[in-house]
Amino acid sequence: MRYLLFLLIFINLYSSTLHLTTSANPSRLNPILATDSSSSEITNFLFNGLVKYDKDNAKIIGDLAESFYYENNTTIIFKLRKNVLWHDGEKFNAKDVVFTYKTIISPKISTPYSSEFRFVKSVKALDDYTIRVIYKKPYFKSLEAWSMGILPKHILKDEENLMTSKFNTHPIGTGAYKLFQLEHSKDIILIANDKYFESRPKIDKISFHVIADTMTRFLMLKSLAVDLGSVEPMQFERQLSEEFFNKFNIYEKISQSYTYLGFNLRLKKFQNPKVREAISLAVNREEMLKILFFKHAKVCNGPFLPETKAYNEKVKAPKQNIKKAKKLLHEAGYTKSNPLKFEIVTSNSSAIRPYAAQILQHQLKQVGIEVKLRVMEWQAFLNMVVFPHKFDTVLLGWGLSVTPDPYSIWHSDNDKKGGFNLVGYKNKKLDKMIEKSQTIVDREKLGVIWREMFKVITDDNPYLFLYIPNSITAVNKNIKNIDVAKSGIWHNYIKWEK
Repeated sequence: MRYLLFLLIFINLYSSTLHLTTSANPSRLNPILATDSSSSEITNFLFNGLVKYDKDNAKIIGDLAESFYYENNTTIIFKLRKNVLWHDGEKFNAKDVVFTYKTIISPKISTPYSSEFRFVKSVKALDDYTIRVIYKKPYFKSLEAWSMGILPKHILKDEENLMTSKFNTHPIGTGAYKLFQLEHSKDIILIANDKYFESRPKIDKISFHVIADTMTRFLMLKSLAVDLGSVEPMQFERQLSEEFFNKFNIYEKISQSYTYLGFNLRLKKFQNPKVREAISLAVNREEMLKILFFKHAKVCNGPFLPETKAYNEKVKAPKQNIKKAKKLLHEAGYTKSNPLKFEIVTSNSSAIRPYAAQILQHQLKQVGIEVKLRVMEWQAFLNMVVFPHKFDTVLLGWGLSVTPDPYSIWHSDNDKKGGFNLVGYKNKKLDKMIEKSQTIVDREKLGVIWREMFKVITDDNPYLFLYIPNSITAVNKNIKNIDVAKSGIWHNYIKWEK
């Protein structure tokens, strides 16, 4: 008790602290169960996978694995680091990797990440620091899948129900930081892992302030109460003084994410393709970008991001066509006396999306569509609307890997509890294309079929693809050693100093 009190005093008075914000309390600080942005963000500091992308997202490099190689086109050998400790001091070894795999594929676990391991035939520890993974057939994400955070077997081996386990709020990982405090209505505090295998982080503590309101987060950034934060385009253009720019460095790049309006295709009114096309043609995406983003975003024209092999530049974003939209609605049976009505639900975790919803409401009114809006707190939005599929439409976003996996979002199999096919999209032609693509390892051939999928999906309009925002990050100039790369600024955070 006396030691803990001394540690708390030291942490508060004598340590360097990186102050950040997060929009909600994390639901589960467990890498195989972290599906919301807050949980994923914090979990990344606590756990490691076997591999990770390099700072330019150009190739996969070792993380917990010091090396790896393909024995043949279906077998990978991972050589694990021997100097890795769990946060409680126990040694990491191959048994933890096998345990994590068995946990992910267990029928007791509901996680969308299990889909990335569906082609695995076996995972075996050849010795304490060698893992052999055999796939049933070649799989294009055979390496990327192992960026999944690894769990500690010695802690969880006797856990009866991981979904409700205490571990999810008291995690033990191998990461650069350890969880020190996670209490409702208090800051989430991480402390540096003195024995981190790469090197101890130079900043002693990370304090996440849980702030749901976007304006409050912005004001905290301006007042220097936080060291790093996202800045919305309107804030950047109209609400920042010269004094702010004297105190903060600005890093801007196109984000690896897009925002969409998803139709609940389980509902009869959205199963008519004419209705979905009419809604799409009623929307003026360029106008939305001018109002919300100035020059800090681009129109999204489909499900895969620019600068990837999956992007199909030949598919153009729909242009607003009020006359055709009205005609399609009329053909679908909707008139002035019988207008199409639906609700858009979104979260207040984003400053932009509630305003985007208002713009959609206004634009759709021009073709006679009556839209109601509902803005919710993030966790309530996920737990009461998104995951139980209780919505007409949702205004949401996806953050995507540089190597897209259409299976998790677009395949019929993932219209299930815990799956990422949130809108219930089913297309047999696309399912077959996705299944065919899974075994293609040649990236050029993969690119061809991905671009074909791009067109199939956009022709079907299961979503309205709206915009790809730029990521604008302000960082206090007191933070040193930031190295800007294609992946952003976080790749070397253990070297940051304050």
